Amino acid sequence: MDCTSPITNYDDIWLFIDADSCPKPLRSIILKAILTRQVPALFVADRALPDVVELMKTQGRLVRMAIVPKGTDSADDYLVRGIRANSVAITRDVILAARLAERGSTVLDDRGGVFTKETVRERLSMRNLMTSLREQGIYAEKTRPLSAKDIQLFANALDRELTKLQRTILSAD
Repeated sequence: MDCTSPITNYDDIWLFIDADSCPKPLRSIILKAILTRQVPALFVADRALPDVVELMKTQGRLVRMAIVPKGTDSADDYLVRGIRANSVAITRDVILAARLAERGSTVLDDRGGVFTKETVRERLSMRNLMTSLREQGIYAEKTRPLSAKDIQLFANALDRELTKLQRTILSAD
């Protein structure tokens, strides 16, 4: 996908997915939302994802995948270059979420958290504090596995944010 070309009309709404860190149950929800709402999406990863590639065969107009070189921040940089306002980005990476929100995107994490330009700074500050505490040996972070509740929270947040964007676009016409 040429991430610099303008997208117009209803196609203004896009999903941008940091697919390297997106668990398969969430990708399934995203793929279902793409088909149900006819909202195009770009998955960015350092490898092909079979479920995404399979859907691209029949839904190439809606589902795209960019495979970037392995390495620090290559997927992140690609997403930041391509993101635009009126889009929803999905990532677990708080630093990337901040970069994407600064570009005007709404960002969801894998647990249904929603970040905007206004709210992501607080989350970034908390992340930096926790990193500092871990480095000092004061706090050992334990990432808990994705639960059924987390998956439902994510699905609800995705639906809610897409609905908001669709209403915004339709009311602007």
